[in-house]
Amino acid sequence: MRQVLSHAPVPPGGRCPRAAVRATLAAVSVILDELSASLPTAPEAVRFVIRLLAALLAGGIIGWQREASHKSAGLRTHMLVCAGTALFVLAALGKDMQLDALSRVVQGLITGIGFLGAGAILKIESTHQVKGLTTAAGIWVTAALGVTIGLGQLGTAAIGTALAWLVLTVLIRVDKRIDGPNDRVA
Repeated sequence: MRQVLSHAPVPPGGRCPRAAVRATLAAVSVILDELSASLPTAPEAVRFVIRLLAALLAGGIIGWQREASHKSAGLRTHMLVCAGTALFVLAALGKDMQLDALSRVVQGLITGIGFLGAGAILKIESTHQVKGLTTAAGIWVTAALGVTIGLGQLGTAAIGTALAWLVLTVLIRVDKRIDGPNDRVA
């Protein structure tokens, strides 16, 4: 006794199995269409990947130094800030925004990163010390590197990364010679 699918009993809910399969395939088709509509062309995808990897590298260089100095915002934080800001810029560029609209995206990033950096700053009342200014500035410059990379200015970002790294590694020694080893905490 072979049961023909068209004569199969209708399951609870009133839909036959074929209708359920068709509805599922239609939903999957809509999802795939939505995903593919936002995919860049192959050359654009390569450009985006290169820029995001460059942002991870730049953030990693700054973050590695901060991690080695045992600071609260270290490797992962700086990598994510740099890649995140680059991604916002890339998304704006991918939608062919006008320069004034792109400028507003960058302004929003600067403001948001300012709040993130402000969270790293502490004032210790008993000793009248302010801690975390260098960490906040490092987060801010890392975001600037991400914007620069997102805009495709990889050479400028490489120079900025090198200079930021030099400031964080070399000038701390100069700071300690001028102020004494216990006077400053970055």
